[in-house]
Amino acid sequence: MAYSESKLIRGSKKNTQDPMDTISQWMDDNKSVASLRSMMEDPTLVFALEGGQPVGWKKYDHSQYKIKVDELDQDKAKEIQLFSLARPHMRAFHCSWFALFAAFLIWFSISPLLSQIRDDLNISNEDIWTSSVASLQGTLFLRFCLGPLCHKFGARTLFSVVLCLSAIATACTGLIQTGQHLILLRLGIGMAGSCVVMCHYWSNSMFTRDVIGTVNGLCTGWGNVGGGLTQLIMGSILFPTFKNMLFAGDAEKAWRTVCLVPAAFAFLTGIVIYYISDDCALGNYRELKKHKSMPEVSATEKMCAGAMNINAWFLFIQYACSFGVELTMNNAASLYFRDEFGLSLESAAAIASVCGSMNLFARGLGGYLSDRAMKSWGMRGRLLIHMFFLLAEGALVLVFSKAESLIYSIVVMIAFSFFVQAAEGSTFGIVPYVDPSNTGSVTGLVGAGGSTGAIG
Repeated sequence: MAYSESKLIRGSKKNTQDPMDTISQWMDDNKSVASLRSMMEDPTLVFALEGGQPVGWKKYDHSQYKIKVDELDQDKAKEIQLFSLARPHMRAFHCSWFALFAAFLIWFSISPLLSQIRDDLNISNEDIWTSSVASLQGTLFLRFCLGPLCHKFGARTLFSVVLCLSAIATACTGLIQTGQHLILLRLGIGMAGSCVVMCHYWSNSMFTRDVIGTVNGLCTGWGNVGGGLTQLIMGSILFPTFKNMLFAGDAEKAWRTVCLVPAAFAFLTGIVIYYISDDCALGNYRELKKHKSMPEVSATEKMCAGAMNINAWFLFIQYACSFGVELTMNNAASLYFRDEFGLSLESAAAIASVCGSMNLFARGLGGYLSDRAMKSWGMRGRLLIHMFFLLAEGALVLVFSKAESLIYSIVVMIAFSFFVQAAEGSTFGIVPYVDPSNTGSVTGLVGAGGSTGAIG
């Protein structure tokens, strides 16, 4: 068919074909296709119904794909090939999780250093906690806005911009002099937390809903590992290295300079992903719009459409109860273990890193089990597995609050971290089904629930 070719077919002439003629022609050519869902998701028909021009250009021909794709679902991949870097699908997959890893690395880079900053600058505990809330508020508003904007500009561009701006804010850590400075700094660094919205949207642009639970779970899970490893990297490796080897035991000089390392890493990552990946399976949004293969959309209309869906708000609340808990642990675990059990900064940071490191497999497993449940029991299966994870998480959080010994606290923390992150994975196995035409808006709204839960 004309729309599946990799060259511009109708771009040089104004399309005068009636939209209904386009639909009739599509149905004549696809008599064997009985799925109304597939028909309505075909880009040719979507754009025809919106008064646009049938798709006549895309960046890649089918022969260039190294993965099985669904031609009726905008060439999205139907499988995952973890050890492939082929464009566009698997390249976007790996760029997505790696960029999110960099984002979480800088978002929580200052957390294991807070006790040292507090002691050196005589900052009150109230200002420390206010700064933690500010880091969450910095991402809360952006998550609401970036979801709809993904529909307009694509995830790749927004990912790159937000990551680079957050990296610049992180590099300014050494300029802190007062508690107010710390609060403002963490408000700026908090932008990095909104990158999870682009991560989810990017995955949805590349993979079909049959595997999206696993894909979203792996991408965000591996990305969120950055929030756990930063406790270990910053608190137990880089900080003592800078302190003892570069500044002869001067702790203040060490924390004022050490954040330059993750900042540089994140900034370079933001630049690289922009140039080596694509917005969606069909190509980049700018090129698709240039060739009239993609309609212009209103971010405001997309935001309103997502916000009007009651199911999105149910998931907002549920995500607040899972990701909100993880964010709280990432911000407070190091301080908790140091103050509660009298551990050194290095030891407390190492233990706190275990919580975030569970993302390496827990979130992906949650998404995978959600996909498997979908195949066996339909959407009810996704909902049941999600409910189980939430109930187990809640029970173990209560147990953790009663733990009195260090060993017991660590064991329970590991257990409840697993269910927290599995619940996060199962959440985004459900999100793509809430409102397929406004997935970005729903993703942003649900993602904002995580930040809201941590603030609450």
